[in-house]
Amino acid sequence: MTETPETTPTPAAVEAPAPAKPIHGAHWGTGRRKAAVARVRLKPGNGQVIINKKRSLEEHFGREQDQIHSISPLRLTGTRQKYDLLVNVSGGGQAGQAGAIRLGVARALAKAEPQHYQALKDAGYLTRDAREVERKKPGQAGARRSYQYSKR
Repeated sequence: MTETPETTPTPAAVEAPAPAKPIHGAHWGTGRRKAAVARVRLKPGNGQVIINKKRSLEEHFGREQDQIHSISPLRLTGTRQKYDLLVNVSGGGQAGQAGAIRLGVARALAKAEPQHYQALKDAGYLTRDAREVERKKPGQAGARRSYQYSKR
């Protein structure tokens, strides 16, 4: 017995999650990178980004590289001017915060528009970067660096 094309599920239909209902009109996503944690609220708007209730993207990130990195999921899917971002980010440094925001934006966007899920996954935006700083060991100058050895 062969199946008809109508009953065979397509790979995209199996991979994409069901659309999530917005909470108070916005989709939420949490991102973490190194010591930084970002809570991202994605709501319909005109592309405005507000970080920690008062700063714009350009004010918060001095380097253009971090500005581009943090909103890259929106640029990939072509939804940059479609949503406003309200971000609370804390901990870590500039690069870690940019990575945390990127993961939070990608997760919120995957909930808001499930048709972009596979593109975000293929680009690696939905994968959490688990690399952390290695701890300093006792009897050493750093995590790997030992104290200088003097033979004589």
